[in-house]
Amino acid sequence: MSNTGIFTLQGFGNDQSERIPLPDRETMNEAQRVAADAIIAGPRKAVFGPFVPLLQCPGLMERIGKVGESLRFDGRLDERIRELVICFVARETHNQFEWQTHVPLAIKAGSSPETLDAIAVGARPRGISGGDETALDFASELMRRHGVCDATYAAAVGRFGEPGVVELVALIGYFVMVCWVMNVARTPGPKGTETKELSGLPG
Repeated sequence: MSNTGIFTLQGFGNDQSERIPLPDRETMNEAQRVAADAIIAGPRKAVFGPFVPLLQCPGLMERIGKVGESLRFDGRLDERIRELVICFVARETHNQFEWQTHVPLAIKAGSSPETLDAIAVGARPRGISGGDETALDFASELMRRHGVCDATYAAAVGRFGEPGVVELVALIGYFVMVCWVMNVARTPGPKGTETKELSGLPG
C-alpha cells in the first residue's frame, strides 16, 4: 500500500504469477510428503494457502501448522473476535488469500458485512461491540507501533484477561507471518471465492 495513492500489488511488480506453487506429489521428497499428509489428515484437510510455499521447509511447515491449529481451533478468544482480527491483519498486510478466506468466516461468526467493508477501505468500523472495538484498537496499535500503550493494554486485559491478551498477540503475529510468506510467494486467493479482492487504500 502506498501513501501516494499508487497501488502496489501483493508481491510487488506487474508480474503476479505464483512464485512458489504446490509441487506435484511425484516430485515431493519424503519429508514433504509426510508434512503434506499431516496437514491433509488435520482439520484443514488440504495443503493450501501459506502451506503451499511452506512445504519448501516441511519441518517448519509442520510446526507452523500446529501453532495455527492451536490459535484457530483450541484458542480461548471468541470466534467473532478471532475472525475479525484475522481480517484486519489481512487488510494491513494486503494479503488476498487470508482476506478472501476469512471474510465469510467473520460474517458467519457475527461480524456485519458493513464492518468488513469498513476494514477493507482502511476505515474504522462503526456500531461494533465493545469487545470488537477493543480487539481492533489493540491490533491496530500493535501493528502500526509494534507495541501498545498502558491504556490499550488495560482495556484488552479488562476485556480478555491476561491469557487472552497473550493469545491475541500471538494470533496477530501468526497471521502477519503467514501473510508475509504468501505475499513473497505470490500465493493467490482461494479458488471459487465470492469475496471481492482487496484494493489499494485511498492516498
